[in-house]
Amino acid sequence: ASPLRSLKSDPGFNTLPEWDRPKNGFEGLVGDQPPLGLWDPLGFSKDRDVEKFKRRREIELKHGRVAMFATIGYIVPEYYKFPGYLSPSLDLKFVDMPNGLKALSVMPPAGIAQFFAFIGFIELSYNKSYGEPGNYGKGLFGLGSLGVSATVSDPKSRDKKLRAEVSNGRLAMMAIIGMFFQDGLTGSAWGDWALYTASP
Repeated sequence: ASPLRSLKSDPGFNTLPEWDRPKNGFEGLVGDQPPLGLWDPLGFSKDRDVEKFKRRREIELKHGRVAMFATIGYIVPEYYKFPGYLSPSLDLKFVDMPNGLKALSVMPPAGIAQFFAFIGFIELSYNKSYGEPGNYGKGLFGLGSLGVSATVSDPKSRDKKLRAEVSNGRLAMMAIIGMFFQDGLTGSAWGDWALYTASP
């Protein structure tokens, strides 16, 4: 009889050997989540270098946070735009800005330079790492920057929130890439694929 039918294990044959793979030292950390567990298809963590792992996790968190903002930034202008002028000297109003990738062709170069200057300030001067990847000592949602105490002291609640942030960031990275791709091909993040005529 088959060992699968009898529910007895066969010591000489394992149908799912990846379940028995040895631990690499990073399992169980935030980001190691069901259903995939520690997702490392390229084997970056095989060297077990803790500092490299922390750096990669911090980069993942930053990209996830930026992608969450970008995804919201793609959606909100479809429904609401600020009143007033984006650039009074160019007579450019917020309502005149196209949505999505088309905005890059209309935005003044000084506006793009402001983005880079602000991001550079945050990266190089304002955010100081506290040793834990993604923790800059600003509390929940960065509210500490506004003088609001927003720490999560309960370990279980904190772990749940950190895991949710990683998951949402990963989803947002996929979402914004999908929006860029569809916008580039159809002219809108929610575009009609019938408008894409370059496909054979």
